Amino acid sequence: MTRPITRRDLLERAALGGAALTIPGFLAACGGSGGIEGSGSATATGAAGPTDTTLAQTLRMSNWPLYIDIDEKTKKRPTLDQFTSDTGVKVDYIEDVNDNDEWFGKNRAALSQGKAVDRDITVLTDWMAGRMVRLGYVEKLNKDAIPNMANLVETLASPSFDPNREYTLPWQSGMTGIGYDPNKAGEITSIQQLLEDPKLKGKVTFLTEMPDSMGLTLQLDGADPSKFTQAQFDKAIGRLQKAVDSGQIRQFTGNDYSGMLAKGDIWACVAWSGDMVQLQLDNPTLKFAIPESGGMIWTDNMMIPTGGDVFTASTFMNYVYDPKVAAQIEAYVNYICPVKGAKEEAAKLDAELAANQLIFPDDATLAKVKIFDAKAADDPKYKEQFQAVVGA
Repeated sequence: MTRPITRRDLLERAALGGAALTIPGFLAACGGSGGIEGSGSATATGAAGPTDTTLAQTLRMSNWPLYIDIDEKTKKRPTLDQFTSDTGVKVDYIEDVNDNDEWFGKNRAALSQGKAVDRDITVLTDWMAGRMVRLGYVEKLNKDAIPNMANLVETLASPSFDPNREYTLPWQSGMTGIGYDPNKAGEITSIQQLLEDPKLKGKVTFLTEMPDSMGLTLQLDGADPSKFTQAQFDKAIGRLQKAVDSGQIRQFTGNDYSGMLAKGDIWACVAWSGDMVQLQLDNPTLKFAIPESGGMIWTDNMMIPTGGDVFTASTFMNYVYDPKVAAQIEAYVNYICPVKGAKEEAAKLDAELAANQLIFPDDATLAKVKIFDAKAADDPKYKEQFQAVVGA
């Protein structure tokens, strides 16, 4: 079976020097510039409550582009069509999440007034999910309607922003580590090499997303990116600034590093796992490594915005947590699947897919990665310090 190439065209555009592209995972972990609002609680009148077990006629879902399976010939979405066939619920699937802060900015006024935003599910990244939960802008899941939540991998079961998964459920995850060309750079195992190895001077890029670049740099000094101090952050920032001042770091990028690595303009970079899966299809010699000191993992989460239909949304979440359905989605998107049992189902579709550690990482691999503190990722002071180094 030939696995569909979902983001190849976008990567080829980047390789040709196109502008930075916005696709899931590539901008998923970005820090953004939105401010922090006061906490609050908002409940919309008429929202389907946890005891309502009537399915709506239509489920309206916001997601990042290219983040669900598509039949390349018919342009239909098999998973959504099957859900409609099984439940009678039509899915109005809208690819309008281009950036976490952008989505929040468009909807914050309504949400702050307890008004619905015409969405039953939206998919946002850890730190923004934390903001939504903290502000009371999401409905509680109907866990009775999600028995397949038992299939959630243990690594993602208890994030700091939603420790009991009362409000959110992972859609896809990705790892952040080192992408490199061993033919040019040799073997790379540490972030310190990216920051200090003279052979790599001017051939290195880091990411503009603070949780990625700072998460890796914090771990280099033994700090835990899920819980760190101002002094630890300052030390890590100092390391980055030194590498910028010396010319070691060529630039900070969005996903456009992928084209630079593919063309050989850079030899090593802070990279996303899903990106490297796609790049390796064209150039198998490229490698992705989790640094010796530790890598990062981030997650895009499903949640029900204020006023969304809780039962219908929860029913959909249960559906996509069926291992067979999850494997079908994964064969297209190539990020990390959060569903236990999906690997075995994926093996029936494509043995190579199931064996890929960047898509179905084992426990040993997951033990090497950390989640960035969601509150810190949304902290204006930390973001200001990081942006001063990045130059944005």
